[in-house]
Formats: sequence, structure tokens, C-alpha cells
Amino acid sequence: MVFYDVTTLYYEAANEDDLRKTGFSKDGKHQHPQMVLGLLVSVGGYPLDYEIFEGNKYEGDTLLPVINHFSQKYKVENLIVVADAGLLSNKNILLLKEKNYQYILGARIKNMNKEATEQILNLSLQDKESLIINLSDNEKLIIGYKKSRAHKDSQNRKRGLEKPEKAIITGKLTKQNINNRGYNKYLQIDGKVNISINYDRYTDDDKWDGLKGYITNAGLTKEEVIDQYSQLWQIEKTFRISKSDLQIRPIYHRLQRRIEAHICISFAACKVYKELERRLKEKHAKCSTEQAIDIVKTIYKVSFKTPYSNNIYNRLLIKTNEQSEIIGIFKLEI
Repeated sequence: MVFYDVTTLYYEAANEDDLRKTGFSKDGKHQHPQMVLGLLVSVGGYPLDYEIFEGNKYEGDTLLPVINHFSQKYKVENLIVVADAGLLSNKNILLLKEKNYQYILGARIKNMNKEATEQILNLSLQDKESLIINLSDNEKLIIGYKKSRAHKDSQNRKRGLEKPEKAIITGKLTKQNINNRGYNKYLQIDGKVNISINYDRYTDDDKWDGLKGYITNAGLTKEEVIDQYSQLWQIEKTFRISKSDLQIRPIYHRLQRRIEAHICISFAACKVYKELERRLKEKHAKCSTEQAIDIVKTIYKVSFKTPYSNNIYNRLLIKTNEQSEIIGIFKLEI
């Protein structure tokens, strides 16, 4: 079971080149050149493989190159790939099938064909209940429902409507602002300049609240599919660790070989970080990974020589219980 996702890394530079391209930035740095980083992790967010792409690369086209590289390098069999809806496309599904990969992908249930949409909306699901809709070629669509998700969807939609409503009242919204991004889809133009809210469309969307879809060809139960897909938050956590704790961005290098080396070092550091996290969990340590690193930074070693010998002795200075716990967990010699 492997999990795949992409993020973007921006540069402190103004000029583009073959790798550094201006594109959609997940960090909100749209004015900066960037690159796309595809990351493959195992259960628990442990980094397995990665690849870098030019900054304007469509994220859906990054999936197969990384999966193929990992599979061929380590001769992996029976691979199940888990990815979110942003990477779902007919092209990717076809390529995954051609390579005999199993997959669990987030489904864009609102954009499915009329027959599938009608089946989804005719379902009557209770909290945390799910059902299977068979598609074709051993492929199935699993629909799950949660009350908590329905409440969140409803609240997000209400908050999303507040901004265009205020903009209309203040006169700051013009014809040029109309697009289908986000909650702007509820806006409509009557005549040439009369902009209003399409409340019928807004109300109609509540029938989707709480529903989540998963497309898969894996031989797993629907409960297993939903559970594995829910583990995608682990890769988001790994991205956060890379960007905050390991400070992978911004990138100041110019030459491509230096950029590649920077990413490689960051990838290796991330593996070390996640291994520390794994061992702390395995040893039932009371401290988190971040706390363990901070504690280790306070442990010092002294070297000394006595008047009675020419030998040099090394000792660790242990002053707190937290330091003693870390020493004990990893069985370090004092």
C-alpha cells in the first residue's frame, strides 16, 4: 500500500528556466518560479521515492512516472496506489490498468455521468454507512456518508457564500470577477451588469453534503478502501515536516544539479526524521519527535584527562529526567 501526492516548492528568484516555472502554487507564492515535487510514502508517511517536475506541470501527469520508477527499482508486486481526487483522470486510470496496478482514488462524484449521479443521489445512507456501485472492468465506486462531513460541507458552503454577498453589497464585484472558481459558481449575470446570487443552485448543492466517493479496482472490502484512503493525511503531514521542520523551502540554488542535491538531502533528512518518529512510537516514548530533537540538542559531551593518566575520557552530561529517558530509549553509552 503506497500513498502519492504532490506539492510545490518556490524559489527566491525572478527568472524562469527549464525547471523553474511559474504555475499554481500550493504555498500561495504564485509570483515566484517553482517546481512540483511528487512524493510516494508508505503507511505512516515513511518516504519511499520522489521526483521533481517543472513548476507548470499538471499534477495528474506526475503520478505514473513516480510509481513506475519505484516499482521497477524495487521489483514491487501487488502494488496498491492511493491518491486523492486531484490526480484522478481517465488517462491515469487507463495507465494504471495497463501496468496492472491496483488503485484507490478519490472520486469526483459531482462530475460523474448521469447514470452514476442518479444512483448516488438515490442512495439513503446513515451516518458512517457506505455502499458499492459497480462500474466496469472490476472497477467499483464506493460511496460513504458521514454526519460530521455533512455538517462541515454545509458550514463551508455558508462561509463561502458570505464573501461574494458582501462584495455585491459593497459594489466591489464586477462582471470581470465572474468565474467558476470556488463558490463563485453561485453567481450569475442578468443582462449586462446585474450580478446576483443563484440561491437555487446554492440550495441544490446540499444534497451532496456528507457524501464521499472512492474509485477502486483493489480486492478489498469497502471498509478497508475507506480506511486506507483516510490515511492520505499522513503524506500531508510529511509535507508539513519537510517544509517547516526541515525547511526544504524556499530554494536559493540556481543550477539544476544543486537543486536536485538540495531535494535529495531533504528527502534523506525526512527519512531520518520519520525513522526517529517510528522508533519513539515503538518504544512508547512520552515525548514527541520534535520534543526528542529539542532534548537531544541540550545533551553535551565533555572530554577530560585526569592527573593520573594520559587517557582522554568522554562523558555525556545528563541533567534532566527527559535526557535520561532519551538515553535509555536508544541505549546510548554514557
